[in-house]
Amino acid sequence: MRAVDIIMKKRGGPGRPNGSELSREEIEFLIGGYVKGEIPEYQVSSWLMAVFFNGMTFAETGVLTDVMLKSGGVIDLSGIAGPFVDKHSTGGVGDKISLPLAPIVAALGVKDPMMSGRALGHTGGTLDKLESITGYRTGLSVPEFRDFIQKTGFAMTGQTKEIVPADRLLYALRDVTGTVESVPLITASILSKKVAEGADSLVFDVKCGTGAFMKNIDDAKRLAESLVGTGQAMGKKVVALITDMNEPLGDTVGNFLEIEETMDILEGKGPADVTELTLAIAAWMAVLGERAKTVAEGRSLAEKAVASGRAMELFLENVALQGGDAKKLLADRGKRRSAHRAEFRAASDGYIASIEAFKTGLAGVYLGVGRNRTEEAVCPEAGMILHKHKGDAVKKGDLIMEVYGKDEASLEPALKLIGEAVSYASERPAAGKLILGEITAV
Repeated sequence: MRAVDIIMKKRGGPGRPNGSELSREEIEFLIGGYVKGEIPEYQVSSWLMAVFFNGMTFAETGVLTDVMLKSGGVIDLSGIAGPFVDKHSTGGVGDKISLPLAPIVAALGVKDPMMSGRALGHTGGTLDKLESITGYRTGLSVPEFRDFIQKTGFAMTGQTKEIVPADRLLYALRDVTGTVESVPLITASILSKKVAEGADSLVFDVKCGTGAFMKNIDDAKRLAESLVGTGQAMGKKVVALITDMNEPLGDTVGNFLEIEETMDILEGKGPADVTELTLAIAAWMAVLGERAKTVAEGRSLAEKAVASGRAMELFLENVALQGGDAKKLLADRGKRRSAHRAEFRAASDGYIASIEAFKTGLAGVYLGVGRNRTEEAVCPEAGMILHKHKGDAVKKGDLIMEVYGKDEASLEPALKLIGEAVSYASERPAAGKLILGEITAV
């Protein structure tokens, strides 16, 4: 078997312009050879471009996912009573859903083995938010991960070098060969990590809009269908919600700020949009975990987990288990802010027409919320508190955002971007839908 033949088969030619479906043996040969250093980057780059243009079937993408999954170690959760259900978001601005979601579903008896990522570009990272809690550790060993899931029903960890090494290598190559936006490659990247962490069922939050990877509903639907179809081909129960990411989610953008908002949600007093999406995903996770027969029943159970205080108890127990200082967290709540502060105020009377998520997220990068390169540090105390949202009436000079930066120099470029992100209208804009679509394979 030769790599060049596999490339040509996927590339296609006269009579088969869209290429042909690769076999498991061919995919194993190519990916396995690349991980071992036996197949050079230039050949894998060529294959990635062929996939970018010609795509893959659900079955083929499932095989690629499985091969990537088996390129390294997987987390063994045997001996722990399930069910194991996880959620994955494709990334957004102010998207802290994973943080309140895990303790809510754990309170229902659903185990959530959560492997998360860091901020990159304009999108936030769950691990950075958690590590803004003093002492909190996300670099868990497998025994610790198992132990914490047994104790509280969920655990939060990052991807290690041993887990899905093929994904780490392929993603770096995709980033420099212009092939990041391939739906099958995105699907295999996401699913390989989610299956490696031990999840039996999955709920995907596929973001759509200016602050999302998928800018329009058609592209978001294609990715959602690929995730669901491929997950089904791998024997998983999968649901994908397509959700709006044209505006920042919730009232805060920032690492510690979003931890504070998480606690608000767990106390039943969080912003309406974040609360709604958290409960909607929790409801589906309850159904997939067979703790509820219907989504309506699952939502009711999730609401009771919040109202009873049990979800908040589990959140604080997890903080302590993973090395965090729960007492300091509670003491810092509402107080921990960068000393470098500015205000963004309304430029005119009227209504907020939009607060564009993408530019708001970029402002966060300047402030120190996110990063442009993986090796950059983030500032836990940086971020934005939104006092106004789309549709709110404003008078000139009204406070729209409090802005906190990593240093004084970060404030000016951030405020400029926020100024570009906020637009005004003379009439109240129509309210948009938060959940735009739903695709299931259960």
